[in-house]
Amino acid sequence: MTEQLKLDKLYSKAYDFLLLYGPRFLIGMIVLFVGFWLIKTMLNWSQRKMHHKQVDPTIKPFLISLIGVALRIMLILSVMQIIGIQMTLFNVLIGGLSVAAGLALAGNLQNFASGIVILLLKPFIVGDNINTQGMEGTVTAIQIFYTIVTTFDNRTLIVPNSQLSNQVIINTSREGNRRLDINYKIPNNVDIKQAKEIIAKTLDNSEECLISPQKRIGVGELLPDGYVLSISVWVNAHGFQDTKLLVQEKILQDIKDAGIKIPGM
Repeated sequence: MTEQLKLDKLYSKAYDFLLLYGPRFLIGMIVLFVGFWLIKTMLNWSQRKMHHKQVDPTIKPFLISLIGVALRIMLILSVMQIIGIQMTLFNVLIGGLSVAAGLALAGNLQNFASGIVILLLKPFIVGDNINTQGMEGTVTAIQIFYTIVTTFDNRTLIVPNSQLSNQVIINTSREGNRRLDINYKIPNNVDIKQAKEIIAKTLDNSEECLISPQKRIGVGELLPDGYVLSISVWVNAHGFQDTKLLVQEKILQDIKDAGIKIPGM
């Protein structure tokens, strides 16, 4: 009989708990899912608005990420209030986990601060080509905690902002153009003036090569069986690798068409 009374009391408490917190929990879940949908819609609207207002593409992903994080935190806190979780209890839990969370988030906070530094100082912006972590690619987004770089072989490189702000970064496209250096070994039986004229004509006829700064063609090294012609010509920074392949192909073809044999070819 005593056990039956205990079970009845347990069922009664569970029933009272469901009556008290069940509707709150249900409403809280509805608010949570609707809130996430509204946040997603709002972020999409903000992104379109920023694009219409021509907001700096470097700042836009950062702002969208920051707004999204802030809105989600506010939504979760609101849902907790609706469900009935007392903020005093929540504060106690937060206080108890603050040390562990602080240690866990220390790196993220550093990445966040580094992201602010990158946006303010602008060592690179979205669309720049950079060398980082031993790889070269195009910056596609600067987020709150990390920067996304798409390599030239179409791999996605996700780099924490702290590494980009504390290490040497080579920005290969900021100046707008780059110098393309090519070396060709020419045998001794080939007149140097003839070789230089052929190469100079090839470069002049190549749309990929810039007129200014002026190109340079000269002997870079003397060898027992020939000499090395060092060619320096300026090209657009964007598309540098494609231009290099194309210009080298044109020079090689014109040299062969002139009857000049390159050693080893």
